[in-house]
Amino acid sequence: MQSTEQLAALIAQKHEVLVQLRAVGVRQTDLVGSGEIAALLKLLSAKQHLITRLQELERELKHYYAGDPDKRVWRSPDERARCAKQATECNTLLEEVVRLEKLGAEKMNERKNEVAQQLQQVHAATHVRSAYQAQQRGFAQNNEGGMLSRGSG
Repeated sequence: MQSTEQLAALIAQKHEVLVQLRAVGVRQTDLVGSGEIAALLKLLSAKQHLITRLQELERELKHYYAGDPDKRVWRSPDERARCAKQATECNTLLEEVVRLEKLGAEKMNERKNEVAQQLQQVHAATHVRSAYQAQQRGFAQNNEGGMLSRGSG
């Protein structure tokens, strides 16, 4: 029975980490959309800790996956049902976390493309301004030279 109690505790911990990862995924998407880079980096750091914890839990759960669930001894049928429900919710949460991760990656890519386009526009504007200023300097130099010729003659 101790084995199933430990399994239930690990599943509960995994569930909690996945709930937190889902919340982080939602927040990450919002931050990417708003362009708040400093807050996003801080959030990504926290997210990495959650991912590390999830990996640790999966390592601890690994040997339970190989066992026959029907041979486990539970304190009560309700306890078994609660653990099974939470395990199913973990799968649903994980799918949602993956979906949010893909959405976040897509939004990051869109944001990257927007910034690249803005940089290209700034570069083009700077190039045009430099060319215009060079042309103006050339025009001014030509006029000075022409005035000197007329004035000295």
